[in-house]
Amino acid sequence: MSDQRFNNLGVIGAGVAVAAWGLSGVVAKDINMSGIALGAYRFTLYAVVVGLFMAFRGQPLTLKIMRLSMWGGLALGLDIALFFSAVKLTTVANATVIGSTQPIVVAVVAYKLFGERIAKRDIVLAGVALAAVFVVVLGAGASPEWSLRGDLLAVGAVFVWAGYFVFSKQAKGLMTPSEYTLGAAMWAGLSNFLMGAMFSQDLSWPTTESWIGLVVLAFGAGLLGHQLMNWAIQQIPLWLSSTLTLLIPVVSASAAWIFLNESLSATQIIAMAVVLAALAGIVMPSSSGETPETVVAKTAA
Repeated sequence: MSDQRFNNLGVIGAGVAVAAWGLSGVVAKDINMSGIALGAYRFTLYAVVVGLFMAFRGQPLTLKIMRLSMWGGLALGLDIALFFSAVKLTTVANATVIGSTQPIVVAVVAYKLFGERIAKRDIVLAGVALAAVFVVVLGAGASPEWSLRGDLLAVGAVFVWAGYFVFSKQAKGLMTPSEYTLGAAMWAGLSNFLMGAMFSQDLSWPTTESWIGLVVLAFGAGLLGHQLMNWAIQQIPLWLSSTLTLLIPVVSASAAWIFLNESLSATQIIAMAVVLAALAGIVMPSSSGETPETVVAKTAA
């Protein structure tokens, strides 16, 4: 007899979010701006438009929202700066695959902070998916677009990206997902403008062509990505929402192969299929008698 192991809508929301994030790397690579400038304009644009919309609905941005979303927003801002800078230097596949090792960090923190326990079946499947994404990144190592510096920036992004997930989980009950997303976006935009000024980055006004890409990033990866994921994190265990980010390399590498002509070997394609199969095994109902209570002993209240 099967059971519903996780909130279906939460899983779907997280899935749509990571798909949007997977496509964002391809869009970012085609925009003629530095990674920090991209983050600055993208999140500021999103924050201003969504902030005005929420204010019109009687939900203005407040100092309380800014205070409670500060750490998550700063982590998001630093992650964006590191990730987009990595995308500019190395392959989209490498940057996103390295970033997808984040579930290891999140799983440890989720157990320590929220008491989340992972079923053995899911640990094995997550390990298979993680091994497969390493096959993808190793396969890209010989690519002419590869850069060690870019890969190292992607490694740094892993840890701040994990921090963003943890801070987002801790925001549960303190504000709505929309308020948290707005506050985090404001902090992300401001922090990237500050980092751009500190590191003498070109923060000049974007061209019309660049604005088109920024709009896609702001309301594609922003609205579909961060808004949906911040909501999904409150519906499903933190480790699961993080593990689903392993889908990002599959989306990004496939899109980069189609739209940017980045190389993709048969081995990498097989490895990405393994990632998909392993993630499907995690979210599918179990017939082993496991119940949601045995899969997650305790989640955040």
